[in-house]
Parts: sequence; C-alpha cells; structure tokens
Amino acid sequence: MPIRAVSFDLFDTLVDIHMDQLPVVSIDGRRVPSTYGLLHAASVQWHGLEFERFATELARVDREMRESYYAEHRELPTIVRFRAFGALLGVSDDAMARTLTDVHMAAIRERVTVPAHHAALLARLRARVAVALCSNFSHSETARAVLDRAGLLVHFDPVVVSDALGLRKPRAEIFNAVLEGLGLSPAEVLHVGDSLDADVAGASALGLRTAWLTRRVRNPEAVRSAYSGTAPDHVIADLAEVEDLIGS
Repeated sequence: MPIRAVSFDLFDTLVDIHMDQLPVVSIDGRRVPSTYGLLHAASVQWHGLEFERFATELARVDREMRESYYAEHRELPTIVRFRAFGALLGVSDDAMARTLTDVHMAAIRERVTVPAHHAALLARLRARVAVALCSNFSHSETARAVLDRAGLLVHFDPVVVSDALGLRKPRAEIFNAVLEGLGLSPAEVLHVGDSLDADVAGASALGLRTAWLTRRVRNPEAVRSAYSGTAPDHVIADLAEVEDLIGS
C-alpha cells in the first residue's frame, strides 16, 4: 500500500531544542541549565520566597506531578503544573501561573533552531502526500508558534499536540487522532520521530510505518541496544531521506 501521509514529531525532529543553553542556576549545590531563575524573578511578587526555597518547592511539585502523569502517559500541561505550585504556596491568583507559563515558554522558544532545509523539504512533501504533526509537548500554543515562526505550520493538517489531547505518545489515542484527522488507515501513514519508545513503539503498535531519526540522538547504537520494542521500518540520519521513503 502506498504511503499517503507522513506524520512528524516536533522537537529534535522538525526543530531542535537546546535546553542546555538555558541560564545556569545553582540548585542544592548543583549548577544546572534551567528556567527556574527566570521563573523566580517573574513571580517573587506573589510569594516572596528566596530562590533556594522557591527552587526546592517547584522541583518537588515537578517531580511528583511528572511521576504521576507520565506513569500513565498523560500530558502535564505547563499551566496545570504552575497552578499546583501556586496552590502549594497558598497563592490563589491564577495570574502567577499564567505569568510563569509565559516566561517558561518564551525561554523555550528562544532555544529552538530549525535546520535550514526543512521548510523546502516539507513543501515538496506536501505536494505529494498529506503532512501531519504528532508531538508530545505541554503547551500547544507554543508548539504552533514554533512551527509558525519557522515557516512550517502552513504545511500541516492535522496538528496534534499532547497538551490538547491530554495523552502522550506512545498512547494509541494520540496516533488515532492523527489518523482521524488525515482520514487514512495506519498502513497508509509513515510516522517519523527521534524516540524509539514514544514514536516507533507507539506508532508501530497501531500499524503505522515508522522511521527513526537519529540526527539528534546521542549514541544511537546504545539507544537501540537498550530498546526492546518493535524495530523501526527505517533508520534515517536526516529528514531529507523521507522523500525517498515515500516512493513515487
């Protein structure tokens, strides 16, 4: 059966995210790149905490909520995370959670780069097949903004982000949402992403064809050795290879 659509992951697939370039802060004696310093400065008017206490409490909320949500592959929206932090501090004003979300996401957007050939590549693909986005991310508005700023958003229909659905890859529901948006069967869709567990295993379980992108994967051989799921149909080092995979 011919490939009639390609579904793409977003971060470290279509665009690259450089979290190591965030401002470095000291937390519990460790120096780490983080948005915590920016978040503290933007919210101290609401809580009055010193940075160390702020960072400790926020880290605890982050850890506990992510463990709970991610164990079931549920998405943890950024605004929900910061509302829970506000509740812990006794801050009932939702303006703090919204401000923290805006500051955090602005920092993320500033650390995104786009390979120069991706826009032209998507335009060529769109002339041949349908193109969809299937991304795990905690803020749909930012995902769309990243695509729009890169000149990529116009090529996608549908755009499925876990924040809006409430569920993350490898859950079947997020891939089913893509298939429904495309109006195609699994065998007609190729899914491309950088994660074996989320992208390859999740898509393969529903019968989509898969391509594992290793461009941003550190030590692909070690990652492949540690993976016990369904093998990808293709392994590619650059998205330009997708053009050959969809055939004529």
